[in-house]
Amino acid sequence: MFKTYMPPTNAEAARWVVIDAAGMTLGRLATQIATLIRGKHKPDYTPNVSNGDFVIVLNAAQIVLTGNKMQGKMYTRYTGYSGGLRLESAEVALQKHPERVIEHAVFGMLPKGRLGRTLHTHLKVYKDEIHPHAAQQPVKVEFPFGKREGK
Repeated sequence: MFKTYMPPTNAEAARWVVIDAAGMTLGRLATQIATLIRGKHKPDYTPNVSNGDFVIVLNAAQIVLTGNKMQGKMYTRYTGYSGGLRLESAEVALQKHPERVIEHAVFGMLPKGRLGRTLHTHLKVYKDEIHPHAAQQPVKVEFPFGKREGK
């Protein structure tokens, strides 16, 4: 009889990764971030275990949305009061709080439930190049696609 291999869930083994989001398309960037956070790039990936990496995203204010999404894509939130539905276009959201735009895209690609809430803490997004995670010695990662030149 064979025993099923279960990878260890130790946060000390997880590495810290830095991604520069300047000029990258939002959806393509979000899929790469979600893959790193879930740990799907590792050979011992297990769907029900949090064994992915911590991801630091820099220059969130410089991401690119293609087509008519700057005016057409709407973010909704509800205040809790009657008539409290608030709509915000992607253009306004990028000016006010660009971190939330990337977080919203990535969190939609993560599992819902207890594991998803744990994985939410593995994403750190900053609107410029300054971040307080130098002590974790993050590694810079380049993706083969996603950059948009000339637009």
